[in-house]
Amino acid sequence: MSDATGQARSATGRATANGSGNASAGCTASPDLAPALSVPEAERLATLLKAVSDPLRLRFLSAIAGAPGGERCVCDLAALAPVSQPTVSHHLRVLRDAGVLVSERRGTWVYYRISDAHEAAVATLLRTLIPGAPAES
Repeated sequence: MSDATGQARSATGRATANGSGNASAGCTASPDLAPALSVPEAERLATLLKAVSDPLRLRFLSAIAGAPGGERCVCDLAALAPVSQPTVSHHLRVLRDAGVLVSERRGTWVYYRISDAHEAAVATLLRTLIPGAPAES
């Protein structure tokens, strides 16, 4: 933000000539960045977030999380949207490749459930971001 004199204001509200928030010295990075994600953690998390960021995939997750027994047949999931079977398979594969879903073939049908490793995270995501979503998966 700028005030009436054209000086930038830092988060603490002090006016500074350069807008950096520190009028007497340049920024010096803190040597303690321990809370920051490591590069591999950030890449893994970004892959996971990309996988769940599609509206149809979120619908699949909520349908699976809210299903009795915590699993759904691919035929049930295909009925959620007017898309082709290959499109449904693609979206389920993205979630499976990201480790969010696991699948089991039973005869000619494939059943999907949320992986044990991501069950709590998916339940929290749905409960937090989607009103009326199942509290537990």
